[in-house]
Amino acid sequence: MATLRTLLEGNGFHRVPLKKLVTGHYKLVARINAVRGNFILDTGASNSCIGFDSIAYFSLDTEESSVKAAGAGAINMKTKLTRKNTLSINSKTFPPIDIVLFDLSHVNEALNQADEDPVHGIIGADFLKSSRAVIDYGRNCLYVK
Repeated sequence: MATLRTLLEGNGFHRVPLKKLVTGHYKLVARINAVRGNFILDTGASNSCIGFDSIAYFSLDTEESSVKAAGAGAINMKTKLTRKNTLSINSKTFPPIDIVLFDLSHVNEALNQADEDPVHGIIGADFLKSSRAVIDYGRNCLYVK
């Protein structure tokens, strides 16, 4: 019987190791516009996001947005948008992605309280769906196509 890994890799999926944090979140390394960053994987986030404080770090071109963001413990947060960014994980580069920008300080404060390092952003359901992602919770890894 084939394992999940051999089945998915045999069908063109790429394996991405995930680090399980003490908060229960999964963290992964990704590159936005060729710049390495740390991201939380969040199936409940409808869009992938980057914090306002990382705009210069990733050399993002931004535009105003009338959309308000909401997340655990925060509502009506102002956002901006950055379009057509390159996202790569390990050696796999994906089609250009639009990313929502907003204040992630509440996320990083929660991570800090748990003695975890801060993150630059969140990889959300928009990317997970477009990459046909499969999460292997038993092996702490993500498969993307």
